[in-house]
Amino acid sequence: MAIAELFLSAFIQALFERLLSPELLKYARREGVGKKLEKWRNTLSIIQGVLDDAEDKQQTDRAVKRWLDDLRDLVYDLEDILDEFATEELRLKVMSENHASTSKVQNLIPSYFNVLSPNVLRTNFRMGSKIDKITARFHDIKTQKNYLNLRENVDGRPSRTRGRLTPTSLVNEAHVYGRENDKEAVMQLLLSENCSDDEVSVIPILGMGGIGKTTLAQLVYNDDKVKSYFDIKVWACVSEDFDGVRVTKTILKSVTSENCDDNDSNLLQVKLKEKLYGKKFLVVLDDVWNENYNDWTILRAPLEVGAPGSRIVITTRNQGVSSHPGSRLALFCN
Repeated sequence: MAIAELFLSAFIQALFERLLSPELLKYARREGVGKKLEKWRNTLSIIQGVLDDAEDKQQTDRAVKRWLDDLRDLVYDLEDILDEFATEELRLKVMSENHASTSKVQNLIPSYFNVLSPNVLRTNFRMGSKIDKITARFHDIKTQKNYLNLRENVDGRPSRTRGRLTPTSLVNEAHVYGRENDKEAVMQLLLSENCSDDEVSVIPILGMGGIGKTTLAQLVYNDDKVKSYFDIKVWACVSEDFDGVRVTKTILKSVTSENCDDNDSNLLQVKLKEKLYGKKFLVVLDDVWNENYNDWTILRAPLEVGAPGSRIVITTRNQGVSSHPGSRLALFCN
C-alpha cells in the first residue's frame, strides 16, 4: 500500500481500527502484549491530532520534516507487523484444527509440548523483538512531538481554521528542499500548449497531510515562467469551512484590486466573469476539502470564460475533489 497516495491521517485511522479488531485483541491477550498494543493506539491517536500543524511547519523546519518521514516509516512497519500478527493467528488456528483431527494417541500428548516446540519458540522470540522495537519507536515519535511543539487540533478540525493565518502565495525558496521534480511536473502541465484544450483545465495536487502540497503550489505560482505566461494570477485559500462567496470575492479583489463589499453571489460572479473574459489566467485554490459537485460547479462558473491555456490548480487531501470533470491527471505529491 503506497502511503504517498493516501491521506496519512486516514491511513493511521485504518491502523487504529485494526488494533481494535477482535482477532488481534484475542491474539494480544494470549501472547501477553495487550498493554503494548494499547500504548500504540494511544500514541496513534495523539499523533493524528498534530498532523495539520506538522504540515504547516515541515517546509520551514527540517526537524519537523524528519519527524514526518520517521512517522511514515513507522506506520509502514506497523502495518507489516499487524499483517504478521494476522498470519500467525491464522497459522495457530490451522494448527489447532489439524491437531483436533489427529489420532487419539497424538491427542494424549500434553499441549505444552507443542507450545514449547522450537519453531514456536523462535516465532515468539522474533515477534517479541519486533514488538519491542515498534514500541521504542512509538516512544521516540511521541517524545519528539513534544520537543517540536506540535499542537493538537480541536474537534478534528484543521488547525489553520482556528484563528491562525492561512498560507499565502509567498514562499522562501531557500527554506524548501527536494521539490524540484514535483515542481517540474506541475510546470509542464501549466505551460503545455494543447490546441484541443477548449475549457479551463483543473490540475489537482493531491496528497496526505504533511507532504507540502501548498509549498509546491507556492513554488509554481512564483516561478518567472509562470508570471510571464499568464495574464492574471490569483491565489485563494479555501479551507474546510467552504464559503463560495468569500472565495469569489478573494479572486475578484485580486483581479480588480478593489474592495468587494457586496455579498450577492450573482453580482460577484457576473463581475468576475467580465474581468476574466478572454484572459489567460492561473487561479490557485489552496486547501480544498469540499467535494460537493454543485458547490464546485457554481464556484467555477465565472472561470469558464478564460482564454485557452487558463488553468486552475487545487491542493487537496480529498481524492474525491480531484476527480471532478475537467481535472487533468492528479499529481500525487510525496
